[in-house]
Amino acid sequence: MCRVSGKKERRCLALVTDAFGGRGGIAQYNRDLIEALGDGGAVSAVRVLPRHAADSVIVNPPISQARPRCGRVAYTVMALVTALLRPVDLVFCGHLYMAPLALLVARLKRAKLIIQTHGVETCRQPSRWQRTALEAADLVLCVSRHTRASVLGWAAIAPERVLVVPNTVADRFTPGDGSALRAALGLADQRVLLTVGRMDSRERYKGHDRVIAAIPMLVGRGHDPIYVIIGEGDDRARLERLAGAAGVADRVRFLGRVGLRRLAEAYRMADLFVMPSTGEGFGIAFLEAMASGTPALGLDVAGARDALADGELGTLASEADLPAAIARLLDAPKPDPQTLAAATRARFGRAAFRIQVKAALDRVLTPA
Repeated sequence: MCRVSGKKERRCLALVTDAFGGRGGIAQYNRDLIEALGDGGAVSAVRVLPRHAADSVIVNPPISQARPRCGRVAYTVMALVTALLRPVDLVFCGHLYMAPLALLVARLKRAKLIIQTHGVETCRQPSRWQRTALEAADLVLCVSRHTRASVLGWAAIAPERVLVVPNTVADRFTPGDGSALRAALGLADQRVLLTVGRMDSRERYKGHDRVIAAIPMLVGRGHDPIYVIIGEGDDRARLERLAGAAGVADRVRFLGRVGLRRLAEAYRMADLFVMPSTGEGFGIAFLEAMASGTPALGLDVAGARDALADGELGTLASEADLPAAIARLLDAPKPDPQTLAAATRARFGRAAFRIQVKAALDRVLTPA
């Protein structure tokens, strides 16, 4: 038995759709959790096997990441060969889609299995093999109460093996001066609404169209709003047409994908972050906005309730009340950015996240 500083070495194999070099909320969650595994000392090494990695990456020990394999067969071969050649004590599965393969690897290595669930994938009945794998897991992690309830709705699994470990927010998102970006976009005196989220024609739940529909009412009430949208996706053309049909095309700005520095500046320049999603597993963009000192508004459904702390950190509204809620928040004094950021970080910062991850791991790795 190998030991480091008197502790048993535990090696983790992470099967993920994407993590380091990936884009979007799932990739970010995987990165955060894998880093927490390495930082906390619960495992001595983490080998990450991604299917996708759009950007170049640099990872530091005890984490290492293999070159991505996009094809299902190629990825399966990589996972099985890696498992056969390496000691594995813990398998982390970053998406329900990959759970059957993760279970196979865990059984081959007699390792513990943790499966991560995010949201939309749990709202529909999974395949037989995905359900079997999840029910066999030693622990299932969920990003929100909504996701946990969805899992328990179709899985025959003891509730105590299904835990909520919400997203965390990166330290780069802090209050600051957004005036330079406002000036660059010609928005010095206008009220800026901001949404950060992909525009996917297969998943139109983010709510960009609901904000566009609210703009004429806001103008009618005397506001001068500009709606800034950050994100990629094939649904942009439809949203552009909606803005044109509503007569507000000049008030909707599509910035596409931006770098992290520009993203932080965008959060700081906004008067209100609004993402009226009807199917959010959690919504990390809510945290990024509030950690940047910008108030956030979401619908009172799904995982947004957790991200906005049931209305303690942000504002929850019904879909019918959305335009009026936006107007009320634009009329109200903006909260103190430092106070909002501190409250957000106290609840969802790195320190709180690491404590939750360690508590989850202790349930799996600590001998009974």
